[in-house]
Amino acid sequence: MDRESLRLRRFPKAMKALCMIVCMVMMGLGWSSPASSEMLRIGHRLCYAVSEMTMPRDVMPSTFSCAGVPEGYQMGTLWLRASVSPDTHKSDDLSLIVHSSRFDRLIVAFTYADGIVERQDVRSGDFGIHWRAGGQLVFQAPHRDAQLAAVTLRFDKVASARLLRIRLVQRGEESTQTTGLAILIGAALVLLLVGAVYNASLALAVRKQFSAWQAAWAASMVAWGACWSQIHLFVFPKMAGALSAQICTGLSCLAIALATLSVVTALNDVHLSRWLRRTALGLSGAVVLLGIPLSMMRSGPIDQLGAALGMLVLADLVTVAFSIGQAWRRGSHEARSFAGAWAVPMLVLASTSFFDADAMFWGAGSQIFVLFAAAWQTLWLSIAASRVYARMRVERDLAWQAEAQAQELARRDALTGLPNRRGFIDRVETILDHMRNADETVAMLLIDVDWFKSINDVYGHDAGDVVLQGIARCLAPEESSVCAVARLGGEEFAMLVAGMENVALMRFAELLRGRIGSYDHGAVIASRAVTASIGIARAEKAADFHSLYRAADEALYEAKRCGRNRVAIQLLHAPEPSDNVRRPVALES
Repeated sequence: MDRESLRLRRFPKAMKALCMIVCMVMMGLGWSSPASSEMLRIGHRLCYAVSEMTMPRDVMPSTFSCAGVPEGYQMGTLWLRASVSPDTHKSDDLSLIVHSSRFDRLIVAFTYADGIVERQDVRSGDFGIHWRAGGQLVFQAPHRDAQLAAVTLRFDKVASARLLRIRLVQRGEESTQTTGLAILIGAALVLLLVGAVYNASLALAVRKQFSAWQAAWAASMVAWGACWSQIHLFVFPKMAGALSAQICTGLSCLAIALATLSVVTALNDVHLSRWLRRTALGLSGAVVLLGIPLSMMRSGPIDQLGAALGMLVLADLVTVAFSIGQAWRRGSHEARSFAGAWAVPMLVLASTSFFDADAMFWGAGSQIFVLFAAAWQTLWLSIAASRVYARMRVERDLAWQAEAQAQELARRDALTGLPNRRGFIDRVETILDHMRNADETVAMLLIDVDWFKSINDVYGHDAGDVVLQGIARCLAPEESSVCAVARLGGEEFAMLVAGMENVALMRFAELLRGRIGSYDHGAVIASRAVTASIGIARAEKAADFHSLYRAADEALYEAKRCGRNRVAIQLLHAPEPSDNVRRPVALES
């Protein structure tokens, strides 16, 4: 198994460990707001008024309504006012936290019992020292000896009063909550970023469309989370306010479309019906088409279009759920992975309809749930993809190994285990190329068993096979980087040696002939001796295989003609033996 396969198999364990760390952080920081944190809503502690934007900064409306809902404020000014009870809060140590930034300007006025009003303001593109990670704006009430009596908020061109989330907390708790929320959001974004990078690398490595869509989805969720939480203001402070909120709307719609694409592209036509696939793609396209104008709107029926978009998103999620279910029933392994990945986000989105998500995670709302659900989804799918691709790589490596073994077997003689003619030629070509560059001599030895046909005729082919195996054991120890050994077929063996001069070459051949002649085959042919004739072709400069083979064959014929059980040598002085071949010289045993 290669290193990349090992990394793929280790990745799920690392991701699981990271998920456990994040879960421990979430449990340690707590799920809900402290008891002293108070949500302010229109109709509950918050009264409202609507005016023209031309009203001076220091002037407040004379009357506020505490019933019904405000109207006509999107192109004007929305005023919200809350009285502060000294029995509930320490009035000299309060912070106001606002979780919406889709407005042109916000002025917060702290009114004290002695009539003094302290104002703080932010505007789109400039949140100054008031912004915090987690999509929050924090306004701290100045310390004064007088009791804080009321807090008034002036929103110019706010997009939706329904989306406003406002809380009053003690200043020390505000610091703890904003820090904790920043840690949670940072952890979720890191997990998403790791998933995006990992899936992108998988897409490049294995050329899988699903991994590419999954990486794009995780990247869009990272961008959405950074914009919603305002972490991007560290880098782009001028994007503070409505621009970031509008970008968030567009990114959320894009993320939904990419998530749907990652599912339908991973499920093939065998497991997913065409009409269900088209329905999912159509709904995701409708989400994008509705999200584009909604992201550009600063006024108008934003709440109504948002509700319609929510219905489309719900329909898209239901269709994806049906797609996963159908593919699972039809035996899709990918559908099982998607079921585990999509179960948590769907449950999270469904559960936010049954409880007040705005009070969870220090007022961060359902967005923090969506962010962690997205992190869960991308990590689950990354782990599943890692396992699948690791298994594929292991299977591929095993296939390559089997192919290599098959190729090696194709180059080996099944009876003796020595290379066959094909393997011998491949090895010889390699040695000849090396010797040609080194300008060294080479020699080919053809070794033929004497009277081998009579052994088969008298003792049988099984006995002949045992004899050939014994001869192979005599030759095999000479195999090295400069010596190739093979059985060419029948009773004929061959060797190619490099770097031996005439005297050493003849001694080597005589050693082989003597070793073959003295080998004990008594178990199959009793006391009958087995001898071999050896023909040698030696080239002073590296020649090609066919020239050496022809010359060695002529030398072997000479050794046979002169009585067998002997060595004959022929010298080649040029690559082509036809013009420069000495007559073979046979040496008696």
